[in-house]
Amino acid sequence: MIKMECRIVITTYPDQMIAEKVAKDSIKARLAACANIAKVRSVYVWKGKIDDAEESLVLFKTAEKVVNELKSFIKKSHPYEVPEIVEITPKYVDPSYLSWLDESTGS
Repeated sequence: MIKMECRIVITTYPDQMIAEKVAKDSIKARLAACANIAKVRSVYVWKGKIDDAEESLVLFKTAEKVVNELKSFIKKSHPYEVPEIVEITPKYVDPSYLSWLDESTGS
């Protein structure tokens, strides 16, 4: 039996419309089972200056089997020159949620 693992991929977008489009497209492509979108305020250094911007944070819930495809999809469709793409492996995921995640991703 192959152990299925969950991954959470985090990124930010300059506005909610782009975030929603990429989230929906990733789910249609079965690269993510779920995407949470929240407004955030980001303070960061970009090209030597401190920037302060409102962004849309997206948490993509996906399976290990498609996580690299999801990260490539995000990178190709992202409007930022250097997008934040962070992958997290949860220590625990409820087995029923993991089963749904597995069914919702991949071919």
